[in-house]
Amino acid sequence: MKHAHSPESFPAARFIKEIGRGKKGARSMSRDDASQLYAAMLDGRVSDLELGAIVMAMRIKGESVDEIAGFLDAAETSFTKLAAPEGEHAPVVIPSYNGSRHMANLTPLLALLLAQRGVPVLVHGVTTDPGRVTTAEILQALGYSFAQTVQEAQQGFARREPVFMPIEALAPRMARLLALRRVLGVRSSTHTLVKILQPFAGPALRLTSYTHPEYLEMLSAYFSSAAPVARGDVFLMRGTEGETVANAKRAQQIEWFHEHERTILVQKEGPVDELPPLPPSSDAETTAKWISDALKGDQPVPQPIADQVEHCLHVTRRLHANKVFHDEPR
Repeated sequence: MKHAHSPESFPAARFIKEIGRGKKGARSMSRDDASQLYAAMLDGRVSDLELGAIVMAMRIKGESVDEIAGFLDAAETSFTKLAAPEGEHAPVVIPSYNGSRHMANLTPLLALLLAQRGVPVLVHGVTTDPGRVTTAEILQALGYSFAQTVQEAQQGFARREPVFMPIEALAPRMARLLALRRVLGVRSSTHTLVKILQPFAGPALRLTSYTHPEYLEMLSAYFSSAAPVARGDVFLMRGTEGETVANAKRAQQIEWFHEHERTILVQKEGPVDELPPLPPSSDAETTAKWISDALKGDQPVPQPIADQVEHCLHVTRRLHANKVFHDEPR
């Protein structure tokens, strides 16, 4: 533990003084201040004592749009970006940090359906989570290995496979902050950041989700005003047990953010008219077998997921075409 500030350390007291006054008394940081603070946290220049104070203060206060924007500015400069492979589609980014407790986790089905249609798909997240079935575990049961380097990720895209990168491989500095949950027992701002991360050098479509109404409000404001337009588009929806795959049992609203403009893609909400047979158990092996059958056509793909795939295809084609247009010399 660092007890005193070295020349390389980052004195965080002035930030803690503002954000640590409780939910009603705290003041939010500017985007630039938030970026400086989070960069120092990523670099390990904040003492353990101050780091714990920052995490708890933000947990109580909640993140503002400027703070999330600043944090993400710093986060996305802390790791090596991926290059989008050649093809007709911009990449799709699927964060998977929740897994499932009750329903079968069908995030791998979404990723595989998109990859089959020629979309470069990056899934990033945790490999295990006690009490939950993770996307990583299901992909492993389906025979896919994890990409531990950028080169391995690019090779997976070339094979037209969905690429799963553990957060430790994709963004190791962020993974260190994410792991603070095991020490402190609560989620931190990094849990929000990894779910809105854009790991590609060029435009991509990010699938993002929320579980609490206040995050819908904050993330909608961020994507409507502060998110860099050049980073691509976003689909925002209520999470299916926290995952960004459409709920197989319910139609749900998907909000599409393109250049800060919001469009509602799916307005109907509620139970689907005809519920298809779903995996009889949510364990990884059973789910993997059912997904394999669905990919072969032996099981019907749930309509909400089929619709989500079509929306993704439309937007990724458009993003790719726009990039080609802007890249061409004129």
